[in-house]
This record gives sequence, C-alpha cells and structure tokens, in this order.
Amino acid sequence: MTSPSPCLGLLGGFELRSNGDTVDLPMSAQRLLAFVALQDHPVLRTYVAGMLWLESSDEHATSSLRSALWRLRQSGYDLVEAVGPKLSIAPDVTVDVREAAAWSRSLLAGAADSFADGPNGLGLLGELLPDWYDDWVLLERDRLRELRVHALESLCQRLTAEARFAEAMETAQAIVKLEPLRDSAHRLLIRVHLAEGNQSEAVRHYRLYRRLLRDELGLRPSRQMRELMTPLVRP
Repeated sequence: MTSPSPCLGLLGGFELRSNGDTVDLPMSAQRLLAFVALQDHPVLRTYVAGMLWLESSDEHATSSLRSALWRLRQSGYDLVEAVGPKLSIAPDVTVDVREAAAWSRSLLAGAADSFADGPNGLGLLGELLPDWYDDWVLLERDRLRELRVHALESLCQRLTAEARFAEAMETAQAIVKLEPLRDSAHRLLIRVHLAEGNQSEAVRHYRLYRRLLRDELGLRPSRQMRELMTPLVRP
C-alpha cells in the first residue's frame, strides 16, 4: 500500500504530518527540508550546504548536508528529490507556504475573491517559522508577508467596491493583524467603515491607530491618512 503523501507545515512553526500523524525529524533535517521547500526551483547541493552551514568549511558543510539527507531518508518518506547535483522538494510533498503563495497570487490576479477560496482560509496567514532566525528564513518571511499583504489589500478594495462590507472588514482586519503599523492597511479599514456610513467607527479607529503609531514609533499618520480623515477630525 502506498504511504499517504506528507504535508509540510511551515506557517506558525515546523510540522511534518502524514495520515494525521506527526513525523519527527532532527533539527538538521528540519532545516534542510524547510530550506529546499522554500526554493522555487531545484538548487545546487553546494548552494544548500553553504547557506545552511555558513560558518563551516566547504568540506564540513558538504558532510553535514550528506548527514541531513541521510536523516531525512530515515523518516521513511521521500521528502527531497536529488537529481544530479541539484536538490528539490519531492513532488508528492504538500507545503503550506506554497499554497499560501499560490492563493495570494490568485487574489492579485482576481481569480479568487474571498478567504474561503484559500485551502486553509485564515490559517494561511500564519507567520513563517516564527522561532527561526536564520537570514534565509527572515528574507523568505518578509517576501511572503509582502505578497500576502498586497494580495489582501487588493481583495479588500474589490470587496469594498462591491459593497460586500462584512467580507471587506474581515479582510482589512486580517491585514492589520499581519501588519499592525501599516498605514495603508488602516486606511483600507477606515474606508470600509466610511463606505458603510459608519463615520463614528472610522473616527474611533483612526484615533486608536494615531495613538499606536505615536507610542510605538513616535510618528504621525501619513499625509494620505490625514487627508482621508480631514472632513471628520482634526488630524
């Protein structure tokens, strides 16, 4: 009988599951699997070794890579595919980050128009490997965050224009949760309130945001935000 395809979760923390069961991996194997899963195309072994074992000599990094690959094979699953000098995630492995990126691109393209169209709904908004601080993780985390935020902002604008205010508000709140200090996110949320005719809610949220921005960064809201609120309050 063929084993169920493994599912790799990187949003909210590392988790590898198959048929409902957690597959335990040592840390070196986790880092290798996560790194390869985040690449858009097969990558050279030398590049993988150099990125994962930056402080090691080339010889030691290569040896560490071989050891990590062996540990992955010990799991009993085909997780990484090796073709010549290149490595890639095995085609049968489902990766939540890839689903989140594909979902975000479909939102940007207008091919999807709600959270419900995402494979895991709001679960796709989790932070990428939040307890990992490698440079390559930080770069991928920022790249994914920007992609999702732009996709959600695009969705929120469409929903507001279509007078789907409940969905637009849910979307705007999701953006604010992802980026609590992002001015464009708060402007979208306020625009939803205004489109519904809820001026008092728009003013209340603006004042909360203005206080948050002042306390956290010592800044004022942007010119665009102040112009939006000029008819209602003294910015």
